[in-house]
Amino acid sequence: MDEDVRNIVLGVLATGVSASLGWLGRTYLWRRSLRRKQGFFGLPGNSECLLVVNRESGGERSVHRFDVFALLELSALIKDCGAQARILTHDQAHQGFGDRTEFCVGGPYSNRRMDAHLATLLPGVEVNVEVEPSPVRGMFRIGSERYLSEVGVSEYVILARLTAGEGGRPVFLFCGQRAITNQAATRYLARHHRSLARRYRSGSFVLLLKVINSQAYGPDVVELVADVTQPARTAPAAEPAAT
Repeated sequence: MDEDVRNIVLGVLATGVSASLGWLGRTYLWRRSLRRKQGFFGLPGNSECLLVVNRESGGERSVHRFDVFALLELSALIKDCGAQARILTHDQAHQGFGDRTEFCVGGPYSNRRMDAHLATLLPGVEVNVEVEPSPVRGMFRIGSERYLSEVGVSEYVILARLTAGEGGRPVFLFCGQRAITNQAATRYLARHHRSLARRYRSGSFVLLLKVINSQAYGPDVVELVADVTQPARTAPAAEPAAT
């Protein structure tokens, strides 16, 4: 009987030790994954970041519903990192960059903050901001390449992670040809941030994404067109002066 009791006690102890080691291992992996995620987004626990959003064309206070969905996608990522977000419209964000992580959503035609970021951080990117309907409305020019949109069929969006300023915290840009492409870019980031972190670590990148058939698939079907970091960050050569 004493031998049986001892075997039972040893079995219980072995099970407890095994369960404890398993829990410790899972906790270590979870914490390591969290630290990597926080490092990629520049969001240590209890830190604050900025969500800068445009306003819907023709609206004084309204935000396009797809941009609202984009903010929700980003809010989930921020919450997972244990950070807090402060939401500002583009005309309220009068501050530099680098001190706090920033997520800027919307094209330069409706987001002055995005317009400033493109001019300062991505001088090789030009966006057509014509208001009137036109075949080149919303066109991207990146370096020597042009990217035209076909509304609802084939549209482009720039997803960028840029580090600048003294604080070193990143600025994330979601600059699309339509509001639904902004949401597509935030969803792409949510799905692929681990692979992006492995590839780029804490460095800067500029990706051109194509949203396929948004009128049927919404923001879900996205393909990577190219890494355009170098041409996007290279200022175009000055034209020779006329003689």
